[in-house]
Amino acid sequence: MMGSVLVAGSANLDYVVRAERIPGPGETVLGRDFRTFPGGKGANQAVAAARAGAAPTRMLLALGDDALAVPVEASLRAAGVELDIRRQHAHATGVAFICLSDGAENAITVAPGANTALVADDLPDLAGVDTLLLQLETPLDAVAAWAARAREAGVRVALNAAPARALPEALLRNVDVLIVNEGELAMIDGQAGDLIGALQRLPVPVAVVTLGAAGCIAREGTQLHLQPAFPVAAVDTTAAGDTFCGVLVAALAQGEALPAAMRAAAAASALACTALGAQSSVPAHADVETLLLGHTDAAGLDALAASCGWRAA
Repeated sequence: MMGSVLVAGSANLDYVVRAERIPGPGETVLGRDFRTFPGGKGANQAVAAARAGAAPTRMLLALGDDALAVPVEASLRAAGVELDIRRQHAHATGVAFICLSDGAENAITVAPGANTALVADDLPDLAGVDTLLLQLETPLDAVAAWAARAREAGVRVALNAAPARALPEALLRNVDVLIVNEGELAMIDGQAGDLIGALQRLPVPVAVVTLGAAGCIAREGTQLHLQPAFPVAAVDTTAAGDTFCGVLVAALAQGEALPAAMRAAAAASALACTALGAQSSVPAHADVETLLLGHTDAAGLDALAASCGWRAA
């Protein structure tokens, strides 16, 4: 299990309605297609890590004792994720209600259900684990305890700080790799200022900020890395961020340098936007490799640097 990834986090069943646009407050919009997809940030990231290639992937999750759990569990197992399930009889399996617009934007409401029942003691043995990947759709006290336990065991801790919320310093001190979008970065930093300034203020060794269609930027110690996005015709961005996190962490667990891990994650994230659903849109490793081989980053690098306010020395 050397180079293995353990994901501790949420698993949901997503209820997805496609519509011309996302309704505003108090507005009703007629939708078209309705489908269900296995989802949840933790489960999506576990599927992405497992499909990324060589990193064995395990997941700690909580599911209800109900029919909703069946497709969620089946999707994870089909992707090759080894499961540590905490079955909950007093809570239903988590669900998410997603409105997906024709412009590939979405609005999401989550009813976490069984995910709220995970506690600090649920974390399985960490022997042989290279990286523990966490998110914030499970109780914050449990996430903080898992990070502390991993730090004590010498396991790298990666945190996708989503959904956005302020984080206690004690948790951040135990994080090795922080992955956020711009909104989540602003919530954690709590200061007005430029993107690079916020990155530099984060009290973590490595911080990666995803910038949607522009790409991503990372600070590793004092060094900055920029990775432009791979242009695609997007139809659903629901799991793009989760795909990025899972692939990035899997690459790091297998010993890839951060720039190479960012490039693979950006490619996988782009491909995830070209298919419907969460886990159903996570691309296979071979498809990511094909995209990487056929693409150069030069075209988007200057635009990304300008949008970040970065100037080469």
